[in-house]
Amino acid sequence: MKLSMLLPYSNRFSEAVDRVVELEKAGLDLIYVPEAYAADAVSAMGYLAAKTETVQIGSGILPIYSRTPTLLAMTAVGMDEISNGRFILGLGASGPQVIEGFHGIPYKAPLGHTREAIDICRKVWAREEKLTYDGKYYTLPLPEDQGTGLGKPLKIITHPLRPNIPIHIASLGPKNVELTAELAEGWLPMLFMPSKADLAFGDALKVGHTKRDKSLPPLDIVAGGMVAIGEDVKKYLDYGRPNTALYVGGMGAKGRNFYNSLVQRYGFEREALEIQELYLSGKKKEAEAAVPVELLEGMNLVGPESYVREKVAEFAEAGVTYLNIGPVGSPAEQMRIVEKLKEIVS
Repeated sequence: MKLSMLLPYSNRFSEAVDRVVELEKAGLDLIYVPEAYAADAVSAMGYLAAKTETVQIGSGILPIYSRTPTLLAMTAVGMDEISNGRFILGLGASGPQVIEGFHGIPYKAPLGHTREAIDICRKVWAREEKLTYDGKYYTLPLPEDQGTGLGKPLKIITHPLRPNIPIHIASLGPKNVELTAELAEGWLPMLFMPSKADLAFGDALKVGHTKRDKSLPPLDIVAGGMVAIGEDVKKYLDYGRPNTALYVGGMGAKGRNFYNSLVQRYGFEREALEIQELYLSGKKKEAEAAVPVELLEGMNLVGPESYVREKVAEFAEAGVTYLNIGPVGSPAEQMRIVEKLKEIVS
């Protein structure tokens, strides 16, 4: 098992990068850079590539709607070159609030768009012939009746450092998880509860694996949670309440919240609906209080070292290959946690 985490929060980006440099020395294997609707992730990843030496750098994630598939492929080629083969292209559909609200693009057919974007990226990287594509959502070159008629097939000028840049997909819904297991090198689930993972994802993963190309490596599963190690750290579980309530209660309308549906599949149907009702009514603190302790304990690694070792084993048993951590505490404490986890997973 390896260790990964999101770019640590800091008031200044340069401070976050300095921490990544130190975490790399402590044994961190992979750093993901989020984007959402903040500063773009690509600029940050390029800077990280220049400042680090061994840590893998992944987009966590780039939405498939906000860039064309060929631009995603070009970005991956550039990042892989400047990082000397350390880049992972993390993709996801995001959600209608961001895609339609911030980017002004219809949130339609996420499964189809994801599949075709991956196909196009891999065709670009293979560089076997000039790029053409005849899909349901993307056609390359653009048909004459949709443009000037002057478009022509092209081959990317740059020779990719690697023709098979790893693709990780953030997915939660059964059909999207199935697609991930079929096509991607890695899977990025959120709110992952290893003891209930088979209940929530098992069938979808099995179906996807039956369709998986034998040329692809085994699927990496990148999942984990908040980490605090000590005899008196259970109080830190409450740190997870605001974020869990936000995702379960506020990330989408009723019936269109992927995170809420996931928690229901874990067996917390009543609690998930209550959190959503409270959150969407503006009662955020009440929604946070309604998050079950069992859910927080199941998703996170908070407790004495012996307990954390048991939780790491539980994540491994659920198939996790990258423990995606959120260490709690000062920069020095986070370093200590990463060093201890590196010892445990090794």
